[in-house]
Amino acid sequence: MMLSRWVGREGARLLARPLASASPVSSWPRWANSWHTASCSSRPLSNSSSSSSTELPEREAMRYDVCVVGAGPAGLAAAIRLRQLALAEGREDLSVCVLEKGAEVGNHAISGNVFDPRALDELLPDWRDLAVDGAGAVPVRQPVTKDVALFLTSATGGLSLPVPPTMKNKGKGYVISLSQLTQWLGAYAEQELGVDIFPGFAASEVLFDSSDGGDGGAKGKSEAAIRGVATADMGIAKDGSFKETFTRGIALEARVTLFGEGCRGSLSEQLKKRFALLEKAGADPQTYGLGIKEVWQVPAEKHNPGEVWHTAGFPFDSATYGGGFLYHMEGGMVALGTVVGLDYANPYLSPFKEFQRFKLHPRVKAVLEGGQCLQYGARTLIEGGWQSLPFAGMKGGALIGCAAGTLNAARIKGVHTAMKSGMVAAEVAMASLAAAGEGEGPVDMAAYDQRLRESWVGQELYEAR
Repeated sequence: MMLSRWVGREGARLLARPLASASPVSSWPRWANSWHTASCSSRPLSNSSSSSSTELPEREAMRYDVCVVGAGPAGLAAAIRLRQLALAEGREDLSVCVLEKGAEVGNHAISGNVFDPRALDELLPDWRDLAVDGAGAVPVRQPVTKDVALFLTSATGGLSLPVPPTMKNKGKGYVISLSQLTQWLGAYAEQELGVDIFPGFAASEVLFDSSDGGDGGAKGKSEAAIRGVATADMGIAKDGSFKETFTRGIALEARVTLFGEGCRGSLSEQLKKRFALLEKAGADPQTYGLGIKEVWQVPAEKHNPGEVWHTAGFPFDSATYGGGFLYHMEGGMVALGTVVGLDYANPYLSPFKEFQRFKLHPRVKAVLEGGQCLQYGARTLIEGGWQSLPFAGMKGGALIGCAAGTLNAARIKGVHTAMKSGMVAAEVAMASLAAAGEGEGPVDMAAYDQRLRESWVGQELYEAR
């Protein structure tokens, strides 16, 4: 259960309370030396009962050294690495928070993943021996035991293929629940390292430094510095008027803000457009896929722990980029799904219906028959790779994980590269904060882009281009 630390519980209470019940500054806990009234530019709010506009009240705010948006693998790896470096350098007071839109950490991480532990080995070298109260050992236990490549020729036929080198996972990878892994990383970051994690609060707006002229950066957008994010206002009626339940969102101000929202995160996309990050990097337009996944409990006699399938062909035609997968997890569970490129030409193609056809193929149906579906979900995948990497560092912020396009489509893996990108961002942030010295202003993260490209993340993506 997240927010087990008092700080986290108290922070969540402050984030959620109505503005009218705010406590005086003198009564706030000592950790909230960050808490103050933010002079964010306010927009007029129309009121149906009056011809005049109503100005939004000023936000209350919390200050941190680093704010991470998104408690996925990238965001949590960044938070952990930041606190590791802070403790190693004698900077115990370095404050780090993580905002997560899901009700709990792990809620938005779809389970069933073939995991490369390379980044985890670097982040927590002794992870195999670690345990966290309430979360147990690291949930990376089931090694890949067999790789299978299939070309499904029709609704009933199929051929076995040699396994491509990029998809050989036996002896190198694990079949895991990504949801469980992110839950564990969140618990470790919070309990062992003092990271403040706020699940259930989505960042809805990027805040910019007041030096942009108070116009939100409309003048001189490329020079504006990121100074944090804000949660959404609540209690606004359809006509734009205040309800009795109106509560102003909270500003989380930071010298560095790391955006780990995943593929096509709303704030990340705004930043790419605002700062022309694709153009700055000379990158190609990004490409995307849509993945649909289910987790099944299957009969014991049909379960082969650690067996990994990847398929091509059916249910897609030769003009459609896509394929399927089936992973035998631990505990008698199987994760399966299909991925289709979003450039498919047939306007009548339904990715959901194609997934249903995939499940009815005899080879897949034989595994599922007699089982029960436990979970289902879908997500977009960022597939452009090296050619489509945006410039990832800005003044006051950086893009990490899939927000930066780090998925290695050739390996059908992105968790390890996402984690490493967060770790690199953390190292650059610590160096930038140290160079800038004491103060409250945003620090420049431009050096992160080159550091990311020179890391093994960049090497992997370059080789797979």
